[in-house]
Amino acid sequence: MPDADGLLFQYGIYAFDGPAAFMLDLVRQFAVVDEGGDHDHYVQVHCELRYGPTPALRALGGFGSWFFQDSGEDLDEWARALDERAVWAVVRELEPVGVRVYQERV
Repeated sequence: MPDADGLLFQYGIYAFDGPAAFMLDLVRQFAVVDEGGDHDHYVQVHCELRYGPTPALRALGGFGSWFFQDSGEDLDEWARALDERAVWAVVRELEPVGVRVYQERV
């Protein structure tokens, strides 16, 4: 299954369950199969860091990037590209106002 094992890196300003916050979300996606070995659903495990929406964070806008193990892409190259994003320089100077680790069925 092409998207059975995936990684997602995403960020942006959202107000899903309260006041607007800058959310930096690291996600691991797994496929769940039924007893017959057929796809049933996905489970995503999130590690979400929340920050107050400062002007510097607002200026970053939103971003999302997936990596799938069987895509033919190189994991190290994907990680290097994420490491070069400006978001790290901004959040390095800030304290998160919240951290949430959770899983969801999708």
